[in-house]
Amino acid sequence: MKSLGVNSYRFSISWARILPMNHAEGRFGEINQAGIAYYNELIDALVLKGVEPFVTLCHFDMPQELEERYGSWLSPEIQEDFGYYADVCFKYFGDRVKYWSTFNEPNFQVSFGYRDGTFPPSRCSGQFGNCTAGDSETEPFIAAHNIILSHAAAVDVYRTKYQKAQKGMIGIVLHCAWFEPFSDSEADKLATDRANAFYANWFFDPIVFGRYPEEMAQILGSTLPEFSSKDMAKLKQGLDFLGINHYTSYYVKDCMYSACEPGLGTTRSEGFFQQIQERNGFPMGKRGDLGWQYVYPQGMEKMVTYFKDRYNNVPMIITENGYGEMNSPMLTTGDFLNDVRRVEYMSGYLESLMAAIRKGADVRGYYAWSLLDNFEWTNGYTQRFGICHVDYVTLKRTPKLSAKWFKGFIDKYGNAPKALM
Repeated sequence: MKSLGVNSYRFSISWARILPMNHAEGRFGEINQAGIAYYNELIDALVLKGVEPFVTLCHFDMPQELEERYGSWLSPEIQEDFGYYADVCFKYFGDRVKYWSTFNEPNFQVSFGYRDGTFPPSRCSGQFGNCTAGDSETEPFIAAHNIILSHAAAVDVYRTKYQKAQKGMIGIVLHCAWFEPFSDSEADKLATDRANAFYANWFFDPIVFGRYPEEMAQILGSTLPEFSSKDMAKLKQGLDFLGINHYTSYYVKDCMYSACEPGLGTTRSEGFFQQIQERNGFPMGKRGDLGWQYVYPQGMEKMVTYFKDRYNNVPMIITENGYGEMNSPMLTTGDFLNDVRRVEYMSGYLESLMAAIRKGADVRGYYAWSLLDNFEWTNGYTQRFGICHVDYVTLKRTPKLSAKWFKGFIDKYGNAPKALM
């Protein structure tokens, strides 16, 4: 990273590595000092090289004990546990860590974990997936509510005990697609509003405004949990920045007043909209390797401008943006190193981001996903997003063409936006 000119590195801490709970110890068991030492070593190595640590507290994983004890995110008890875990991290690492994210992509976590069951804890009901337990119509909103209030609990701890002395920032990171109406019809325009509401605004709105989006409230009614006056007081502490993970864009068709084929977003609990990436036979942009990723650089500027206007230009950080390729056995290492499509993608999206900045968007940084080819969650090692190639047998790491391009970009535009990874 130092050789590339990168000035920040974003990584996640494993909750269970810090607090490996067990039934004997109970919920607030002994802190694992080996875990503390591991992260201290990483943080110290980054600081020594002049690379700013950016830490995410929760990226999907958690101590199994909490799932078994009370159902993890389905119980309000999780708020106290997450606040305690955050306190431990602030205490041990906050003297050197100045950028904190409470959660990474909780909108994906609850949708895939509690609606279609493809992510742990794999809960869903029959219409949405094949699970042994769960209720896809209600549980995503309960889990999301407890994550939002857990975020508020962690922010409360940081504001009251640590921020003044440590002088850091705290926010939350969401997966943020850009949505455009499939047609000029009023129905498709309203469906696009619902897509935004049920996607990122689902979490951003309560944290910034203290309430769920109106589009969600109108459709879900009593299914949507309510915030108490005590909750509202904590939510007023809000956040210092919006973390935005952005990869692609979609057209949106109405499914409330029009018939839609079954698919992502089309049901009542998802917002009655269909997201597609082709219109009248023409794709939204060049189709990428992964099927769902279409290259639509202008979506970056439009999305950032949308959040700028909606949230009164709260500081934003692009916490993930990158291009994925399938790890095909037909391709050689040389093929992967000559990643021209990734260079084109990064160039287009960064130019679009700079256009938004020139128009006044308060964007504080940009992180490429990712530094290395790595384990891509449920996709394992089948996809490569890295700007550095990893040989999974020898673990040799080799900068790709995109890494060399990114170094040149940082050299030229280092502070517009501040070049981060």
